[in-house]
Amino acid sequence: MADSRRWWALVVIALAQLMVVLDMTIVNIALPSAQADLNMSDGNRQWVITAYTLAFGGLLLLGGRIADLAGRRNTFMVGLLGFAAASALGGAATGQGMLFGARALQGVFAALLAPSALSLLATTFTDPKDRGRAFGVFGAIVGAGAAIGLIAGGFLTEYLDWRWCLYVNVPVALVAFAGAWMLLAAGERHPDAHLDVPGALLGSGGMLALVYGFSEAESRGWGDALVLTLLFGGLALLGLFALWQTRARVPLLPMSVVRDRQRVGAFLTTLLVTVGMFGVFLFLTYYMQGVLGYSPVRTGLAYLPLTAGMIVGSTQIAARLLNRVPPRTLMVPGLLLAAGALALIAQVGVAPAYASHVLPGMIMLGLGMGTAMMTSVSLATGSVAPRDSGAASATFNTAQQVGGSIGTALLNTIAASVTSRYLVAHGGPGVDRRAVQAEATVHGFNVATWWAMGALLLAALIAGVVVDAPRAPMPHRAETAPEPVESRAG
Repeated sequence: MADSRRWWALVVIALAQLMVVLDMTIVNIALPSAQADLNMSDGNRQWVITAYTLAFGGLLLLGGRIADLAGRRNTFMVGLLGFAAASALGGAATGQGMLFGARALQGVFAALLAPSALSLLATTFTDPKDRGRAFGVFGAIVGAGAAIGLIAGGFLTEYLDWRWCLYVNVPVALVAFAGAWMLLAAGERHPDAHLDVPGALLGSGGMLALVYGFSEAESRGWGDALVLTLLFGGLALLGLFALWQTRARVPLLPMSVVRDRQRVGAFLTTLLVTVGMFGVFLFLTYYMQGVLGYSPVRTGLAYLPLTAGMIVGSTQIAARLLNRVPPRTLMVPGLLLAAGALALIAQVGVAPAYASHVLPGMIMLGLGMGTAMMTSVSLATGSVAPRDSGAASATFNTAQQVGGSIGTALLNTIAASVTSRYLVAHGGPGVDRRAVQAEATVHGFNVATWWAMGALLLAALIAGVVVDAPRAPMPHRAETAPEPVESRAG
């Protein structure tokens, strides 16, 4: 592909990935308005979020293999059109059931779109220097997408309507579709391969059970019979999935993808990073709106330093050094800087502390996460065989999605339980109940943020011990000479 076309292709791929990542958070600020408009109960409102994450996280591996079999550009374009249609359906929702269904459909098409986008990036940029720059841009999108979603959600909710948090995807998806049609190469298809149906059922079922179990733990409690059944059942299904993948003729997840030490380090690091990050986004949003009294727009704008830090860390630090230094010398300092940021944020109180704690913490967090996440993206997809790039990309996205689901459920549960205990210990006659409630809420957020910092420290330890490559892995060259059908079929 000509150099100029490759960089325009990057714009298309990054735009689609931004839409997918952004949609995990853009509806968060709009949720109170949507709940009032559609008369949702407090117990049901969570499904606006979890219907998307359930379908997305549970079907990513299947989506990655479909991308390998049907052609990555074809799957990418189908995902874009489907995502646009599901977004329009959600924006026009007349009831909560219609909205939940539309969000689940968004997750289904996102599971096609996300692995296709990442594998297209890996196979489009094979020159080490250009690949570093391309992954820098992509890493910034992955890292900053959640924060950008909060900013966009604030503006759309305050100045238009909550429905525009969904409608906005339609023009974005159509522009990306037109760009994909004109710019992206068709890519190789593997019609000789077969979809691993037992693997798809076991893997998707296990992921769905785990994500659903973690989402229900927030409202039901970790000791609930349904939650325990889902979690242990999900682990059992994933164990059977792993066993089956060693025996399947054409496995859904080739063992070569997860036997590579560098990719395993990238997957585990990404999972732990998103465990901490998604919970902290939630807490900071509630802190700024509920405690500091910020409007949705002001809350969104308050995340700008985090977004800027991620872009700088990804494009100006990691992208410039990725091919010059060992990956762990970027990942470990980045993760330690991010952990230090959470330690600073975890010390906020009821008094305004944005300038003293949140702002410097956001800048540190952005720089650290941008550097570490961009390096992880490169490790996760580098050196994988072209025919398996969809599976590798799907595994990386699955690590992100599962980590986000676990983090939101786990840290929310910790925050809620700590808040309840604080109220019991400090409540009573003669006290200012509103003041105690605010103190209890902030205390719960702080304790949960310390746990999030622990997840980042563990990620740094794994990156330092497991990732030992002297340089970022070199990608396979473009698929100009596919191996013979007989060889691929085994």
